[in-house]
Amino acid sequence: MAERWNPDRWQPATIAVHAGRPPHEADQPLNTPMTPASTFVGGGDREYGRWGNPTWQAFEEALGALEGGRALAFASGLAAVATVLDLVGQDGVVVAPQHAYNGTIVQLGDLEARGRVRTRLVDVTDPGAIAAACDDDVALVWLESPTNPALEVIDLPAAIAAAHAAGASVVVDNTFATPLLQRPLEHGADIVVHSATKYLAGHSDVLMGAVVVRDDALHDVVKGRRDLLGAVPGVLEAYLATRGLRTLPLRLERAQATAALLAERLRAHPAVSEVRYPGFGGIVSLVLAGGPLAADLLTRSTELWVFTTSLGGVESTFERRRRWKSEPAGIPDALVRLSVGIEDPEDLWTDLRGALDALPTPD
Repeated sequence: MAERWNPDRWQPATIAVHAGRPPHEADQPLNTPMTPASTFVGGGDREYGRWGNPTWQAFEEALGALEGGRALAFASGLAAVATVLDLVGQDGVVVAPQHAYNGTIVQLGDLEARGRVRTRLVDVTDPGAIAAACDDDVALVWLESPTNPALEVIDLPAAIAAAHAAGASVVVDNTFATPLLQRPLEHGADIVVHSATKYLAGHSDVLMGAVVVRDDALHDVVKGRRDLLGAVPGVLEAYLATRGLRTLPLRLERAQATAALLAERLRAHPAVSEVRYPGFGGIVSLVLAGGPLAADLLTRSTELWVFTTSLGGVESTFERRRRWKSEPAGIPDALVRLSVGIEDPEDLWTDLRGALDALPTPD
């Protein structure tokens, strides 16, 4: 992280706008331009397009400054996840939440099926579950807070301390909270992972991921794996992600305010049996009283809310998560995950309430 972006000096909203730009010199562009180069003149640090690019590095500087570490851009969030899990030694034990990002759970299942790792999925709503799962065999503890899509909040300092006491490294997927709401590296996490596709880029037009670390040696290890595996982003994607990052504070502030409003109103609607909202962020999960059929009907009965997977864009989207066969069985069949965008809050509520009002009444 560049010293000039010390958070003791600048606020995150300022860092998001200014970090990763060219120097303030005559005739310099305000934005780092796209550099569509597959190779560079020899003798420097880049040489080949898989090893670095000025456009990626602008994004990496900005995200690293926000998270308080050194960032590396990846081709997707899953590419970042896969690269980090690849660091676990043969037959190593990975502890993870039983409810977490589907892609991470599926990757862990695949690695376990091939005899690469052993996985322990724990109920993170139990304060002692993570500590109890951390014995001498544990190599890595993978955390999400809030979890996707159950929206369970983990006591990160306690979980990280328990993992380190057992000699394990800690990864925190910070996609939902973003570095504006929590900075896991400050709590002692070793690695932070992002699906930059979501809030960081924020416009549903980028597929990209990121890893952030504080330790220079670990940074070099992760970069070496990225270089070897070729899990690098495109130049256009990196440029768009950096541009999206500039408005993250505004987008997240608006989404969070609307999400809190919607959560309060949804709790009072008779078609909703449960609302899950941790009190921050732009994601709300609700469980329909009418079961999975009602949940499917809801996601196909609105004008503004868009039925789709993924999240974190400027537009409001939702889906019934158990429509995916690989979604953990602990997620209710009728759970709908809402990603709240930046539209007018009253318009979003009118659209959502109208669809809820039209649902069949449960027997």
